[in-house]
Amino acid sequence: MNANKALWEKGDFTRIAASMRESGDAVIESLGIGSGMKVLDLGCGDGTTAIPAAKRGADVLGVDIASNLVAAGNRRAEEAGLANVRFQEGDASALGDVADGSYDLVTSVFGAMFAPRPGDVAKEMYRAARPGGRIFMGNWIPNDPTLVAQILRISSAYSPPPPEGFISPMTWGVEEHVIERFTAAGAAKENISFERDTFTFRFDGTPAAFVETFRRYYGPTMNAFDAAAANGKEEQLAAELTELFEKENRGNGTGKTVIPATYLRVTVAK
Repeated sequence: MNANKALWEKGDFTRIAASMRESGDAVIESLGIGSGMKVLDLGCGDGTTAIPAAKRGADVLGVDIASNLVAAGNRRAEEAGLANVRFQEGDASALGDVADGSYDLVTSVFGAMFAPRPGDVAKEMYRAARPGGRIFMGNWIPNDPTLVAQILRISSAYSPPPPEGFISPMTWGVEEHVIERFTAAGAAKENISFERDTFTFRFDGTPAAFVETFRRYYGPTMNAFDAAAANGKEEQLAAELTELFEKENRGNGTGKTVIPATYLRVTVAK
């Protein structure tokens, strides 16, 4: 089985996505999506950004490598009564049935950055966008002091080294790499722009309970705990992550967890 597919079908990412809905909607609002636009959302999960785009009148196709998340997205669309969004299984680095220049907006928010062949991802995103259209990515930033980069930093200390040839998904948070990938795909350097913004996780529970959700349902964290358990360090990893979540929490004694995380907004005009 494709290792990336196995990773994202492990656990149940919908449990994490539930904490991302409000900020996912805000990202879509910032993109000025309107009625009749054609939107392709890559690494879409269960629709954190695809469904808000459809609610604004766009015709949306969500593509994700994980079959369970595709099924969850289609269920959410049906429950919301949205006939203008559909989800299908696919690989962001090989969009076989997506025609050239067929979308007004090609977007991926913390999705396609995890595909293993970043150069191919950039080529496919650029190919799918129509002339005059846009590409938008939201990408986590390596070594950033806020939540997600620190989860990955802590988890990696307990995990085996990655396989030879592995390219970290966090390289999508480095402007030079993004420019290199999209110019190789055909974009003009002056048409690539960047901005830093904040994405907020909102969880109805304590930071420790939020860590437990990652531990039980988020594939990369599950793998880190499996590796830590093999070395008798499972609870040490849990303690480090709980300390991080408590430090970053802005819930102000409400019993809820509110954690902002910095990310890189990438926009490519075609």
